[in-house]
Amino acid sequence: MNFYIGGMSKIAFKKIMVGFAFSPNLMANVYESLRMAHYFRGELIFVHVGSKTPEKESRFNEIVASSMIQSEKITIEWKVGNPVNTLLKVSEEFNVDLILLGALKRENVVKFYLGSIARKITRRAKCSVLLLINPSVERKPCQHIVVNGFDSPQTRDTIGAAFMVAKALGAKKISLVEEISRSKVAVAVDDDRSLRRATLKKEKLRRQEQTRVKDVVKNLPAKLTTNINWTTQSIFGRRGYSIGHYAKVVRADLLVMNAQENLSFIDWLITRDIEHILAELPTDVLIINSKVDE
Repeated sequence: MNFYIGGMSKIAFKKIMVGFAFSPNLMANVYESLRMAHYFRGELIFVHVGSKTPEKESRFNEIVASSMIQSEKITIEWKVGNPVNTLLKVSEEFNVDLILLGALKRENVVKFYLGSIARKITRRAKCSVLLLINPSVERKPCQHIVVNGFDSPQTRDTIGAAFMVAKALGAKKISLVEEISRSKVAVAVDDDRSLRRATLKKEKLRRQEQTRVKDVVKNLPAKLTTNINWTTQSIFGRRGYSIGHYAKVVRADLLVMNAQENLSFIDWLITRDIEHILAELPTDVLIINSKVDE
């Protein structure tokens, strides 16, 4: 599945890489991967970082063969090395469009700052990443997708990708969330007049943000937006944190976000934007890194 979102930006999940381990969730991860490849009409590259043994190979092949959904395009790579560096290297060698990883819903503070494999890969990947917190052998329908509407150059591609994913997965509802910093409406409220002034300012910002996001959707290809119920929602709060909380409250099945912009080392010490999402993982999360045709 391949869509151009205006200009030269391309949203495509033709090559999907899956990092797998021989854990209790192996079957669920494999089944989810096969389903994703089927929905996006892409090929799969399974990668195991660890020793290859006849027992492991036999078990993995049996799980793949047991799935009701099969793929004619499957590659299995067995690698030895540092998990993060190895998976990132393979993703670049195969020029993958999407990395699919299982991730814990929440980690303790120490483990979060050290970084799990999934989170480290998410921060460094040059392609999109899908984090699954509850992989399932039986398919759980995706019904509601929440996507960020940040005022950012990346957002148009991210919104386009959300609609593409909705079409592929059969989701009928998309909520486009604009997070507005409280600092933009910081007004000292000490009487009715100042309260009214602050309220009017918030309403003006809300209208501006909704107009901007609606214009993005209107400029998407009609085949992406047809038969999908989409709405906009403005939230005043801390960027990254607020949308994660919103996705959790509305029980979204998928949260779609921009990839993290390049940050300095000091920025990494202060969790912000996507870091808030990675800390909590309110639901399955898709991080979009759009590609540009050369």
